[in-house]
Formats: sequence, structure tokens, C-alpha cells
Amino acid sequence: MKIFDMMDLEAEGYEKRMVNVFFQNEMFKTRVIVLEENGKIPECQMDSYVLFYVVKGEVTIKKNNEIALLKENQVFITEPAQISMESITGARLMGVQIKAIE
Repeated sequence: MKIFDMMDLEAEGYEKRMVNVFFQNEMFKTRVIVLEENGKIPECQMDSYVLFYVVKGEVTIKKNNEIALLKENQVFITEPAQISMESITGARLMGVQIKAIE
């Protein structure tokens, strides 16, 4: 059994996001996401289902043309979509990409 402490996991910025993956298998990939103050993740097409859980802080998330504020201890789950996010104050999240069954 392996337990991960989301506050202790090291994280790099968006450009080096692959090193933030702390668990993955053939069905899903889990990573820690850290946005510094005024940090952003640019718009990208997610071809998998995605779950974002805010561990600390808050983010403004955009899915296609919808915008919402996601606060600490809230979770956002979506089907494949165009997604971006930003944080004014900084945030730490867990992101899970879940493969769509074909």
C-alpha cells in the first residue's frame, strides 16, 4: 500500500509537468499541479476524462466556454474538453486523467 501526501510532493511548472506524475497505469495518470501566484495552465484539448481536486488555494477553470471558480476542497470532473486554468493567489491541486473506454 502506498499513501501520497499531496502537500509533500515536489512539483515543477507547466513546462516540466511530466515530472509531476506520481502514479500512473494503463487506465489513469495522477499528478500534482502547483500554480504560483498569477500562474496559468494554457488552454489544451484533453482527450481523456479529467478530475481536478484543489488541495490548497483556488483556481479559475475554463472548460470550453464555461468559467468557474474552484476552491479549496472542491473537485471538478469533466469529460474530454478544452481546458485551461489560472490562479491569482496560487494553488496546489491533484489532477487525474482517466482514459475513455473505447
